[in-house]
Amino acid sequence: MKVLIVDDSRTMRNFLSAIVRDLSMEVEQAAGGEEALQCLADAGPFDVALVDWDMPGMDGLALVRRVRQDPGWNATKLMMVTARTDRDAVVEAMSWGADDFLMKPLTADMVADKFRILGLLD
Repeated sequence: MKVLIVDDSRTMRNFLSAIVRDLSMEVEQAAGGEEALQCLADAGPFDVALVDWDMPGMDGLALVRRVRQDPGWNATKLMMVTARTDRDAVVEAMSWGADDFLMKPLTADMVADKFRILGLLD
């Protein structure tokens, strides 16, 4: 499995990367939406992308929209990583093509559980 982690926080990228590596998956990182698009093009395909919602420049929702506009990336699962808990935010992201959510603060068990739900882990 190959995972792309998109977050403007280096600390969060490294935290999630460690969790994903412990699950025996390959990891690439991007510090924002534009970098993520480049990474998808250059280092893809990815099985899943963990996408922070609140980032400067292209935010996570805009990234989800852009990814879903390209049929070549349809197989990539998109999981929003956010502290947002309001129902409207979840509905909006899902309507644009997000496959699931991880709510902050998060744990390694939460990540593994979400990967199982998406069929990425046994």
